[in-house]
Amino acid sequence: MTARKLRWGIIGTGKIARTFARALSSSESGVLVAVASRTPEGAASFSAEFGGVRAHGSYEALLADPEVQVVYIATPHPGHAHWSILAARAKKHVLCEKPLGMNHAEVSAMVQAARENDVFLMEAFMYRCHPQTREVARLIRAGALGRVKAIQASFGIDGEFPASHRVLNNELGGGGILDVGCYPVSMARMVAGAANDRAFDEPLELHAFGHVGEDSRVDEYTTAILKFPGEIVASLATAVKLWQENSVRIFGSEGRLFLRAPWHPGLGGNPSEIVIERGKSEPEVIPVPASGTLYSYEIDAVVAQLERREATEMSWADSLGNARTLDRWRHALGVRYAADQVEV
Repeated sequence: MTARKLRWGIIGTGKIARTFARALSSSESGVLVAVASRTPEGAASFSAEFGGVRAHGSYEALLADPEVQVVYIATPHPGHAHWSILAARAKKHVLCEKPLGMNHAEVSAMVQAARENDVFLMEAFMYRCHPQTREVARLIRAGALGRVKAIQASFGIDGEFPASHRVLNNELGGGGILDVGCYPVSMARMVAGAANDRAFDEPLELHAFGHVGEDSRVDEYTTAILKFPGEIVASLATAVKLWQENSVRIFGSEGRLFLRAPWHPGLGGNPSEIVIERGKSEPEVIPVPASGTLYSYEIDAVVAQLERREATEMSWADSLGNARTLDRWRHALGVRYAADQVEV
């Protein structure tokens, strides 16, 4: 048990905010003290679900709350940069949902705000904080697959969304690349980096194909081929209108690795495991002990690294590189947002 829990405030009251609040309720390193919605009614409703924490009827009011030490930003994508920068200026530490910004320019401005105001900032890729992901990187560095040559990663959803839903709304940063494609991109960059004994690597080339909705003006399903240093090739797929395998496969000169649940390891109490196959021998199933929950690891990562202002699981440089690659993927398909025309 930690001697003092970090005091959190949440901006936004959607589904992911509630998921995060539930994780905080069982955390030994953090506690929820306040929530903010755009309306007093929305904040009050959320507060009633989580023990009557302070309810703020505006985001500005939460940033002015002296009890809040760190802010979890759970707004739609276009609000991430604005509220993260204002939080940093209010001297609040920041954990912001992915994607960190709408584009590389926004992420650069967010990192600069964190640096200037000496606060913590992390992009909320919860899977990066889970022991399963750390074990994958360790195995690759240890040569468990020999020389890594290829990566396959996918994350596609098809929730039969109405045309008005945010994932099909260009003005809200819709499309698969930003919403869930950021996961395969971040995984491929991490795996390529581990294979080259670095924290992450940037693609040397990127080519993409896909379908951009005539009405939505966002990428509804798409595949990208990336080439990394070391002659590593990655095939990445994402979608908001096409359910996909949502898995990761890594191919090396001496074996191949399979992750059945790369993005939500341990979800629903299912065991986390890594499968390695070598030739005709029986697959090696490596269980990954996990005493915490998916989001509790993320909360603990913030607390443990607060003083150094960025987390090793998702550093500022890593987020900047991820944003740059997402920009390249979108632009290859001709997907543009209003944020791309704005100087931050």
